Amino acid sequence: MRWEGERESDNVEDYRGGGGGGGGFGGFGAGGLSIGAIVVALVGGAIFGINPLTILSLLSGGPAPVHQQQQAPHQPPAQDRTAKFVSTVLADTEDVWKNVFARGGATYQDPKLALYTGTIRTACGAGQSAMGPFYCPADSKVYIDLDFYRTLAGQLGSPGEFAQAYVVAHEVGHHVQHLLGITDRVDQLRARSSQQQANAMSVRLELQADCFAGVWAHWSQQSKQWLDPGDIEAAMNAASHIGDDTLQRSAGRAVVPESFTHGSSAQRQRWFTTGWKTGSVKSCDTFSAASL
Repeated sequence: MRWEGERESDNVEDYRGGGGGGGGFGGFGAGGLSIGAIVVALVGGAIFGINPLTILSLLSGGPAPVHQQQQAPHQPPAQDRTAKFVSTVLADTEDVWKNVFARGGATYQDPKLALYTGTIRTACGAGQSAMGPFYCPADSKVYIDLDFYRTLAGQLGSPGEFAQAYVVAHEVGHHVQHLLGITDRVDQLRARSSQQQANAMSVRLELQADCFAGVWAHWSQQSKQWLDPGDIEAAMNAASHIGDDTLQRSAGRAVVPESFTHGSSAQRQRWFTTGWKTGSVKSCDTFSAASL
């Protein structure tokens, strides 16, 4: 992916340094969460999820303590290559979605992207890096601890810069859902549904965000021609490794489709591909699809 020299976003907030990412959960030592609990949280849908902020709190036995002070954000250091990459990808999502919304007669509102380390306070509650990247609709921010990319390449077997770009694009896809009012409608329906029905709606929400990531990739490549051979395959590989069925097998658990909250590997690949091939928001209507 040939991204160097492209525009960087002004909407990146860096909370790293100067005492860490602020308040949040305890560490992995005494009184903190075990590695096993982290794995359960990941399998439970924290990776790439929308507002997964209660999972680790529940596993730890109650609400996480939140400190009163959190450092003010600053600009990422100029020499931080990964931060520059994320900022460049975010800038391109801004350009693409502004154009897509404008063609539909609407105005796109940029999200913020917060870089943090360890823990952070958000408008949705306390966040922790073990959750993986997430989007909070209450403050319209994408949150990411850049150490996650090492997990993506190592534990999850998904290396490559475009796999990393897919992570950002998926979370921005949740922001698009928020702007379109989809998130609120789904949350209202889930509140009145059984757990199994709520899970099924969560799957459709997540698959739509994957499709929106594909829409971004379609128009981004049309505009910049910056993808190299193998880049799309890297995103597909990432999608396959974070499917609910794959995560459950990796944790040594039985595959239980009724418990899925993000969709199977095949489903995530299919919907990203749909967006990539069509570039159409309408093609991403997972809620009307008879089959996922």
